[in-house]
Amino acid sequence: MESMGKKKRPRRSFTPEFKAEIVELCQRGDRSIGQVAKDFDLTETAVRDWVRQAEVDTGRRDGLTSSEREELAALRRENRRLREDVDILKRATVHSTHQRNSAASLAAGVSNSRVLRGRVFSLWAIRSRSSWVRSAMLVPLGRY
Repeated sequence: MESMGKKKRPRRSFTPEFKAEIVELCQRGDRSIGQVAKDFDLTETAVRDWVRQAEVDTGRRDGLTSSEREELAALRRENRRLREDVDILKRATVHSTHQRNSAASLAAGVSNSRVLRGRVFSLWAIRSRSSWVRSAMLVPLGRY
């Protein structure tokens, strides 16, 4: 028993010249969009989209022109790439900071240390400072 639905059509690509010719046939007015689509074995939705985009490009309808759409797509690709770069750099910074801090405290022979913005302080050094230094060190420094 065959399925009741239509077969899925493979995706096709068309040249801008072909699309312009189809749009011109539709805008002439002697044939409807549905008839032009049927004559050229196209989907009616695709032909309607081409006609709508042609109207936007000529200024008869509001919306993004083809060149604006291309620019927007390029900017979104660049934005996504830059976000990925920032994520990679953030992960690398966190990883290298952790290595540097643990290596520095081991090299200094400091056990039971605290790390403050990349500097290693032993708890003894923190406790032995004057109250002025301690109060300055207790000030929140924000995210790091």
